[in-house]
Amino acid sequence: MKRIICIVMLASALVGCDFKSGRIENTKELSREIKASQIKRVTNVQLISSADEWGKKIAEIAEKALKGELEKNPDAGLAHCRDLGGIPVIAALEKEYGVKVELFGTNDMKRPGLLAKEREILDAYAYSAKSKTPAGDNLQQLNDTLLVYNAPLSSESIICKKCMATQDTTFAVWRLLFNKKEIIRKLDAKQLKD
Repeated sequence: MKRIICIVMLASALVGCDFKSGRIENTKELSREIKASQIKRVTNVQLISSADEWGKKIAEIAEKALKGELEKNPDAGLAHCRDLGGIPVIAALEKEYGVKVELFGTNDMKRPGLLAKEREILDAYAYSAKSKTPAGDNLQQLNDTLLVYNAPLSSESIICKKCMATQDTTFAVWRLLFNKKEIIRKLDAKQLKD
């Protein structure tokens, strides 16, 4: 009788274990989530330097991806100029870094959702494009929770010529909107520089 009870208990324990549920497969994702939720001490300097580093990297990769789409399929590429999330590489970057990637030009300077500081930055980029002076990348804190990274594109770039062809002054700027909370979540505490 004891033997039957043991066999029944062992059988029910084995049946209760779901080996195909993907529990083992999700360990990487689970460890990444645990690492993201750890308490970290991040200084403002570390936060800004990380956003600056990521911004350079993301702008470079996004430029290559959009350029590739425009060269591969010019007609569909123009749709990607307006909706960058349709490009798989950029969509993956947005998900990986928790950033909103957009391409701005002269027509975007009057967008209703832009803050005054962003309008000033876009005005400066437009002035630089009109006067043909080189402009560099820019990282600004918009408010307590948002950082914006801007990276101008060359007026000779295929992106400027195709995506901003209808504008008076041909200039394009990558706008990368970072949420500080997401930056902190994505930072690895061991890799932070003092």
